[in-house]
Amino acid sequence: MAYWQNWSGRQSGKVKAVHFGRSYADIQALVAELAQSGEHLRVAGAGHSHAPLVVGADRVLDISGLAGVISTDSDRMTARICAGTPIFALGAALHQSGMALKNQGDIDRQILAGACATGTHGSGRYLQNLSASIESMTLIDGHGELRHCSRATEGEAFDALKVGLGAFGVVVEIEMGLRPAFKLQEQGFEIDGNELTESLADLESAHERFEFFWQPRQDKALVKTMIETDAAPEYPIADEGSRCAWNYEVLPNHRPRLHTEMEYSISASAGPACFEEIRLLLMTEFTDVQWPVEYRTLAADKTWLSNAYERDTVTISVHQDVNEDETEYYRACEEIFDRYQGRPHWGKVHYLKADKLAARYPKWEDWWAERNRFDPQGIFLNEFLQSVQIQT
Repeated sequence: MAYWQNWSGRQSGKVKAVHFGRSYADIQALVAELAQSGEHLRVAGAGHSHAPLVVGADRVLDISGLAGVISTDSDRMTARICAGTPIFALGAALHQSGMALKNQGDIDRQILAGACATGTHGSGRYLQNLSASIESMTLIDGHGELRHCSRATEGEAFDALKVGLGAFGVVVEIEMGLRPAFKLQEQGFEIDGNELTESLADLESAHERFEFFWQPRQDKALVKTMIETDAAPEYPIADEGSRCAWNYEVLPNHRPRLHTEMEYSISASAGPACFEEIRLLLMTEFTDVQWPVEYRTLAADKTWLSNAYERDTVTISVHQDVNEDETEYYRACEEIFDRYQGRPHWGKVHYLKADKLAARYPKWEDWWAERNRFDPQGIFLNEFLQSVQIQT
């Protein structure tokens, strides 16, 4: 027996084997073998998810050996990238071709396929999540067949694959739409809780890239804004909140403390009211929580299981130390998020069942129909996905 665990150690379990895929042919043969045995396979990236997306399967496939930029096209502003490439390795590589990702998350430790499959995002009211930039992808489906998928081949259903939760097959290549390389000037300032809630709507509308971390014990928030700039990069890179450099040097942050996280996406218009309820919950009922609440903005998109599907969005994240039991706290937060029709981040903790997920995602049944077309035997389903599966 082998053993796998995620970044925090919270998601772990024994499996029959952990396979390391280094070639398409090897992965195809493995999938074909499992199609005969009826075993289940999940792909593991950096293990940075807080959700049970890898555990609960018979075998785990590590694709970190499939890494690197395959090619770039400066005329089309695209790049073909191996799916196992860590995001931190993309910045400089794309920069050499004068290009950059349109958006990326607060953390850059994830591999590209995993970040896309879970709807990872940064902050910006005109910026969509990482998955929205996918132009095409190549995957190995439940029959062991290598398939190149795009809007040209799949039509509207291509939007099902972009946030695919690793359930359509083993993604081995992703073609990303990019933008010209750009620099960012970051500014940070502190604000108290009352002033924050009174001015939150104005702060959001005044800044394209805006986010904050609110500290419950102090009832203060660190607000961060970023603007694109023509100024020269300032090296060595300054501390978070005052950096000025290329995008890939400013956007990611170092978050080494092991923790769990719950994040919900709320309609942008309801974001301030939802945050105020979370703030009051922490100040009146969960006064021992020391971890901050994070608030970011996100533009609407058309990806079926995106947290921002057809609505401009704010995301609100709560955190807890990995050594603490977060259940009571998170469930209380989830009750608030539920009242605002919140959608859970696929890579974070949530407790929703199939009926609630179907109510939150208008294309839920369509997504499952497409998934079953790629993998009719359910090879790429684990216990969690089986528990929320549409029964046909």
